[in-house]
Amino acid sequence: MSRERLETILKEVATGSRSIEAALDDLRDLPYEDVDVALLDHHRSFRTGVPEVVYGLHKTPAQIAAIVERMMARDGRALVTRVSTDAVSVVREKFPETRYFEAARLMAVGEFPAPQSDRFVAVVTAGTSDLFVAEEAALTLEWLGTRVERVYDVGVAGVHRLLSKRELLWQASVVIAIAGMEGALATVVGGLVSCPTIAVPTSVGYGVSFNGIAALLAMLNSCAPGVSVVNIDNGFGAAVCAHMIVRNRCE
Repeated sequence: MSRERLETILKEVATGSRSIEAALDDLRDLPYEDVDVALLDHHRSFRTGVPEVVYGLHKTPAQIAAIVERMMARDGRALVTRVSTDAVSVVREKFPETRYFEAARLMAVGEFPAPQSDRFVAVVTAGTSDLFVAEEAALTLEWLGTRVERVYDVGVAGVHRLLSKRELLWQASVVIAIAGMEGALATVVGGLVSCPTIAVPTSVGYGVSFNGIAALLAMLNSCAPGVSVVNIDNGFGAAVCAHMIVRNRCE
């Protein structure tokens, strides 16, 4: 339940348009709802400003469908990351409007909100192979109501491509720098911009990249101040962090 929804309920009780019994019914699942396969934290949005999002990997289609049904009943929208196409098909039987974003392996039911401000996050990738992480980050940000500018395939092997986008990067409130292999993009970005840089190592690269560990270690050892690092392939985590930074700067 969002802060806005809770405020509406309290105002309706105050004006008499909603009974106390009805309000209690709306709030009966404090602080969570047991749906057998999960304990849904409906009040996460109120506490943190970010609603609960379902991590779809290793959940069955039936489990995901059950969770999404309760989220839709309470909040009217749901987002699932790392979701299988089988789960999407099952959810679509109940909610035909369900959208699946193949590149991000992400499923959304309900509307994306309009951006809350003109501030934006630049999502930057070293290469096209990093798009599965980049789109998870970009779509999560848009789901949360934060404007996104995509700057893709500007890795340091051709650094002039990145430099041609520097005017846009200078206007960003946060930059998410996504790269595999040696992960150098984050350091270069961090040395160009005055806003926070969130580095995301990806599991892209040949043998000694060790599925992203080489990029992770390089980003953790960045010589550019202002660079923070999330886990390998964690576009979702980077997006939530960036959203919180933008939101707090707007308040």
